[in-house]
Amino acid sequence: MAGQTKPSAIDDILAEYAGLEQQLSDPSLHDDPAAARRVGKRFAELAPVMSTYNALKQAREDLEAARELAADDSSFASEVTDLEEKVAELDLTLTDLLAPRDPHDSEDVVLEVKSGEGGEESALFAADLARMYTRYAERAGWRVEVLDANYSDLGGYKDVTLSIKAKTDVRDGVWSRLKFEGGVHRVQRVPVTESQGRIHTSAAGVYVYPEPDEVEEVQIDEGDLRIDVYRSSGKGGQGVNTTDSAVRITHLPTGIVVTCQNERSQLQNKARAMQVLAARLQAAAEEAADAEASAERASQVRTVDRSERIRTYNFPENRITDHRIGFKAHNLDAVLDGELDALLDALGAADREARLAAE
Repeated sequence: MAGQTKPSAIDDILAEYAGLEQQLSDPSLHDDPAAARRVGKRFAELAPVMSTYNALKQAREDLEAARELAADDSSFASEVTDLEEKVAELDLTLTDLLAPRDPHDSEDVVLEVKSGEGGEESALFAADLARMYTRYAERAGWRVEVLDANYSDLGGYKDVTLSIKAKTDVRDGVWSRLKFEGGVHRVQRVPVTESQGRIHTSAAGVYVYPEPDEVEEVQIDEGDLRIDVYRSSGKGGQGVNTTDSAVRITHLPTGIVVTCQNERSQLQNKARAMQVLAARLQAAAEEAADAEASAERASQVRTVDRSERIRTYNFPENRITDHRIGFKAHNLDAVLDGELDALLDALGAADREARLAAE
């Protein structure tokens, strides 16, 4: 499969990378922090492509030299074989890096977990899921911020909103890993509220949105918003703030409601709520566009219809099952402690195959 990379594709990347490098060396770029971040982010995205391209270029030069030497001295034959394998491997890696990819892969996310049918047990399961994503984020070196949380009587979550961000700009960011998590998650276990020891089934919903760098990236008309303020509350309804600092924003055209109460001031809560609203509006607009273009493409790009059950967490068997790809593992305790890589790797591989097949 060596030699499959497209010259035009890599030529475009080389030109873009050189242009970004030039922009970053211009001090005036940094007068606009948002522009500097966008350029820096794209530069970081292209770094693995450039690194692989340069390694491939060097390996091809080494291979050519080794072949010339082997023509005069047969002892160089093994070096030729090794370099041929290296060139083929690097060429495949570069082809993979240049393949069609999700344009949001480098972005941070807003992740919401909402309890569903099942009352207190569902709320406790929602808290388990929120902890699972928090633990995974900690393992990945990401930052997690709780934007809003509504607690149940037993300390579970009726709903919770998390902002999960990478600490540096990377090609494959938070969205590239967590975009598969949106959907209905089902749990089978004996609830703490069950006195007879019977296994119950309940569910919680997970929603994941790529978070825009700036609210300005998504057009929001202030006239379309209703903004309410109220007093923040903590677990069990306890007041944690004596001022009306919590903010609820309703986007009237769509009916989307976003709340934020975890910042210290009303202004900060409003700013964070606007970020979440922008993320949800962007996701809704893209899903509508995908659906209009092609129902098949929408299922491949968005991965999941949120109305469908995507995963089951079976406590008696210590088993986790992802129904979209037939993934099963008997390490539920480890998964709930944040060890999600095997599952996310399998989902990523299936998504990549689907994208390549669609192309």
